[in-house]
Amino acid sequence: MTVSDVPTQPAAASASPPQRAGLHVPAAPSRRPGHRYDVDLIRLLCACGVILGHTGSEFISAVGRQEAGGAAAYWAGMTADAVSRFAVPMYFAIAGWAVLAGAPPRDGRRLARRMVRIVVPMGVWTAVYLLWGRLRETNEDPLRDLAVDAAFATVRPAYHLWYLYAYVPVVLLLGFVVLLRAGRRPWWLGAVLLGFALGPGLLADAGRATGWGTPSFGWGFGVYALVYAAGGALLFSLHPRGGRGFRALWLGVAAAAMLGVLVYQTQVSYVIPNAHVLVAVFTGAVLLALTRVRVPERWRPRVRRAAGAAFGAYLVHLMVIQALAEPVVSADLGGAEAAVLTAGIWAASVVLSFGAALLWQRLGLRRVLG
Repeated sequence: MTVSDVPTQPAAASASPPQRAGLHVPAAPSRRPGHRYDVDLIRLLCACGVILGHTGSEFISAVGRQEAGGAAAYWAGMTADAVSRFAVPMYFAIAGWAVLAGAPPRDGRRLARRMVRIVVPMGVWTAVYLLWGRLRETNEDPLRDLAVDAAFATVRPAYHLWYLYAYVPVVLLLGFVVLLRAGRRPWWLGAVLLGFALGPGLLADAGRATGWGTPSFGWGFGVYALVYAAGGALLFSLHPRGGRGFRALWLGVAAAAMLGVLVYQTQVSYVIPNAHVLVAVFTGAVLLALTRVRVPERWRPRVRRAAGAAFGAYLVHLMVIQALAEPVVSADLGGAEAAVLTAGIWAASVVLSFGAALLWQRLGLRRVLG
């Protein structure tokens, strides 16, 4: 399932089971399909969160990751980054729900098409960012070396694409399990997964045998990514107890976890791992606060259209942020100035990134540009 595609799943049965304290599994679903607009909304929130986090990174980099380099820019950047820390784990959660519950692949061909919709735009934008870095004279190594590294998942200057090198193996592994349970025999998929597993060792052996330097192999995922995906499949399938009070409670938990992330990143270590307990609590609380939330009917077409452009916005947004931030972000900013600039760059980046993605979709370029 691509980052941009929002699957459908069976709608809940008209008669739901009695509410119990906390969470419960819904009754057996009916066969009538229903679109999950709440997932659209969460996907849209994740895209905006990633853009906010990378906006904050520009301020943090401007002061050399040190408060002494410029307190206002440092705290503006760290706050923006902390607020966004749920977004990437949530993407894994959405991916797991989509493959395991929302829209399980029916056969290997359909799963392959999903991956093509990821990998083709990923390759195109990798090339664009390499050329963008060359134009700005910010590439650290020759263009050819960077391109070879990118094929093995060492992405510079498009560092935000690291997520896709983990996302693709997670989706393929979960899809492989789903197809096996459905009685399929996806041999090609098993071969791809075996390549991911053996790739690091084979590449290292090739380097030792030839004496040549070889890039690191990054196609793979940590245990945390798979756990977030499996947990997302579970939590998105639950029906949280209704009422604003329970959603407010989860939002309060999310706010507390976010403050914990901010303290950790400023007092212990930056960047906090996605596998950290604070990030897990933050992600789970946001998910439970928003899953099954009712999106008003008048908003649904816009939310769905914007969520459909989220993948394209994700791909292009770093270029937009860098173009906007470079002339104005510095270590000498005052407190109010840093806050206004952070909010302004983030808002402008959201509008321009989503606007660009919607434009090239209208031009029929979605398969190429995401």
